[in-house]
Amino acid sequence: MENQIIDLETRKLGTPRICSPMTGRFIDDSEHVVLNANPDYLEPFFKADKKPPMLEIAGPREKIFFDPSKLKCGIVTCGGLCPGLNDVIRAIVMGLFYHYGVKTVFGFPYGFEGLSHKYMHEPVEFTPEKVKDIHQMGGTILGSSRGPQDVSDMVDTLERMGIGILFAIGGDGTLRGAHAIVEEITRRNLKISVIGVPKTIDNDISFTDMSFGFITAVSEAREVIYSAHTEAQGARNGIGLVKLMGRESGFIAAFASLSNGDVNFCLIPEMRFSMKSLLKALKERLESRRHAVIVVGEGAGQDLIEAPGGRDESGNIRFADIGLFLKEQIQGYFKNTGMDVTLKYIDPSYTIRSMPATPYDSGFCLLLGHHAVHAGMAGKTDMVVSHWYNEFTHVPIPMAISRRKCIHPKSRLWGNVLSCTGQPKEMLEI
Repeated sequence: MENQIIDLETRKLGTPRICSPMTGRFIDDSEHVVLNANPDYLEPFFKADKKPPMLEIAGPREKIFFDPSKLKCGIVTCGGLCPGLNDVIRAIVMGLFYHYGVKTVFGFPYGFEGLSHKYMHEPVEFTPEKVKDIHQMGGTILGSSRGPQDVSDMVDTLERMGIGILFAIGGDGTLRGAHAIVEEITRRNLKISVIGVPKTIDNDISFTDMSFGFITAVSEAREVIYSAHTEAQGARNGIGLVKLMGRESGFIAAFASLSNGDVNFCLIPEMRFSMKSLLKALKERLESRRHAVIVVGEGAGQDLIEAPGGRDESGNIRFADIGLFLKEQIQGYFKNTGMDVTLKYIDPSYTIRSMPATPYDSGFCLLLGHHAVHAGMAGKTDMVVSHWYNEFTHVPIPMAISRRKCIHPKSRLWGNVLSCTGQPKEMLEI
């Protein structure tokens, strides 16, 4: 934490001198929210009469850095699909047009590929008319891609097109790419702002309590679990096995299990589990209740499987399929014990991530997009719009990518999951 505290201040391109065309309440740069509200964490600061580490609150500023009449902006969407991508695009375009009077907004197709000259992707010029209905659709109208591109080439494009603000919508890899772009912009002494909007359906970006698309994913996962439970109840010794997204963080699996109440075993990447203990507990569950539901995050149990090796386009380690592994292990175990079971395996990952956002998520996306616009217009850069302690905030990108947010084994959240599922604690290796 000490290394991260140093970087809490939001970078600026310069001093804002232009009066904002907006009206209403403005946020001052002196307004902050504490980084950690835990009393034990705050006490040493209070005793030493020092301010605790704080994050800058997001919102419109009275003075802005860019002249809206001369400004051109760009938008990229990177990484995997996520509910709400189109909502964020729409919010950014509408915010630029109607809050500030910015008339030139480009969308760069297929993520950072759209900024690379070698792919020859033609930028899309956005207007309110073009984006007015896109929030009703899943996916992203810009398309997306994974993998790094040549940073110098991307900045060449921004400089050649006269882009003043680049909005990068994506997860950990996207934010790393955005930070690299900032470093090249700084090296060239250019006045280009780079603003990140955190997109991760796994909800695993640090210092933001929730990322857009997560609520939609949990809502849809809940319906899938209901189906798995219905299938399990409909057969003697029925087992419903559901694999959900979550490479290194099990928030979707955990919250979906809590929202449903019919899950008997929740397996997440943060907690290792014993296959022997799981099978034993599952057998006992079937003997007593005749049905069971298992929810597993995609990154769980990787220590039990031979990994395929290598990395994907985003640099992530390729994972083995824990869902199919569990299916085979469970069926083999009960076949050897002579106990007949009926197992239904459901993997809704691509269905969930391509859904349109729920109303709550859609509203959240709108506010994220608007706050991203306010930050960019004020000349902020190398930052991501966050949501922290019920406030939208500015988080420096290096801080946001410094570590991955995970479920702590001693957290209240995980304690609630254990209480709700009733799964034996000795099954897990903390």
